Amino acid sequence: MQEIQPPPHRKRASLVVPSRSDRLLSNFTELVGGPLGRRSAPGIVSPGFFTVERVLIILTVIAALAGILIKNYCRVNGWQTPSQFYSTCYSDFPELFRNRGLGNGAFPFFTEGVLFEYPVLMGLIAGVTALLVPGRGVTDSRVLGYFDVNATLVAAVWIVTVLATARMARRRPWDAAMVALAPGIVLAGMINWDMWAVALLALGMYFFSKERLVMAGVLIGLGTATKLYPVLIFGAILLLALRTGKIQAFVVPASAAAAAWLLVNVPFAAKDLAGWKYFFEFTQDRPAGFSSPWFAYNLVAERIGWIILTPEAINTLALYVFLVACVLIAVLALTAPRRPRLAQLAFLIVAAFILTNKVYSPQFVIWLIPLLALARPRWRDFLVWQGIEGLHWAAIWMYLGQVTSGGVSQHNIDMPYYVLAVTAHMLATTYLMGRIVFDIWDPHYDPVRRHFLDDPQGGPFDGSADWLRLNPLRPSASVLPWRTAARDA
Repeated sequence: MQEIQPPPHRKRASLVVPSRSDRLLSNFTELVGGPLGRRSAPGIVSPGFFTVERVLIILTVIAALAGILIKNYCRVNGWQTPSQFYSTCYSDFPELFRNRGLGNGAFPFFTEGVLFEYPVLMGLIAGVTALLVPGRGVTDSRVLGYFDVNATLVAAVWIVTVLATARMARRRPWDAAMVALAPGIVLAGMINWDMWAVALLALGMYFFSKERLVMAGVLIGLGTATKLYPVLIFGAILLLALRTGKIQAFVVPASAAAAAWLLVNVPFAAKDLAGWKYFFEFTQDRPAGFSSPWFAYNLVAERIGWIILTPEAINTLALYVFLVACVLIAVLALTAPRRPRLAQLAFLIVAAFILTNKVYSPQFVIWLIPLLALARPRWRDFLVWQGIEGLHWAAIWMYLGQVTSGGVSQHNIDMPYYVLAVTAHMLATTYLMGRIVFDIWDPHYDPVRRHFLDDPQGGPFDGSADWLRLNPLRPSASVLPWRTAARDA
């Protein structure tokens, strides 16, 4: 494969300008004064107060305020069923505050007899934020206070995620604007504490990109103690370690992550084993969750008389399908003519997990947003995907209002339309996976590598030569002559 090389006569700018590099954004430059000129040349002219990171923080704050505004009906009228569904302002924060004893002083994993269906660190966040709400008992004002405290902290970790994404993107910090303005986070970021895990994974990836492997592993381990999905990135790291022969780049962060996870979990498992393992038993025994492909299948099967899948059958099928997807990703990683980037493999693995898992909650979309901003920063694909996810987000509330609350019929949608929304969300995610696979197989189409970067998030893998490649008949194109200059830029 012919390598992409920078033109010898052109000096590269320190930053990649989105309005020049993205076809969709370039169509709108006239609205803001036309293409950038010499007075706004990035890296040459000082931006004054409005640096890239400060602008990203401002955008994130605006988006967070929009996310809270969407919940305003419930903030004013309370989180009552079914109005919280029809007003699309449902959040787990008030629900758990009322029904898991948080409002009455119970602290997950500390208070005896209190069961909490989330990992340990998420339970600790839920308990600490409950202590920050003044007063006693479950009152409307305390429920609102609990939501506002958690929403404020979600906005804070959202900013952390945006800054970590911008910094590990190197010459492409503006790609983090996808995370700052993501409709998926605006709509679903205040539903649960998932944003904490997203931020911890983003920080872990940032330190990995700086080759601070122990710190990266600790943060990913803490993210896994908050939500299990961050551990999946080690699949991507392992594949790149095999391809480059740098096994230590996998062993060190994986060991640090295991130590951090054990440090958080072992004391609580020793104190109350039944309470600690409740999350794992709940996950294993629960039926298919709303909006998962298995739930959609069971809805259709029930209506037309097919076999209904039991939780045990779904557990087995979901595991096997996910393992098959992982094998296919591994084959791609080890046979592609050029070593894939870390963010590309991470997106594929996490997306495969989301599509095959027996549970899909509306907030799971935020897992993928920072990974997509790093794996394929193209605004057209991003906005189409987010639009479809927004339709699914609305559909699930209209469906839940009917099946869980017996809401009035004019506010509901029938099962076929809900299944179509689930199918559309799955197809949109699959499409993004396909685009990334194509970018891996032909790096000329990779938006990041077209701007003379190798693997900005790859850390020890950035610019490495192949050690193991399973397709010797096709020339390798993993090392580029301009790698050193690109990395230092």
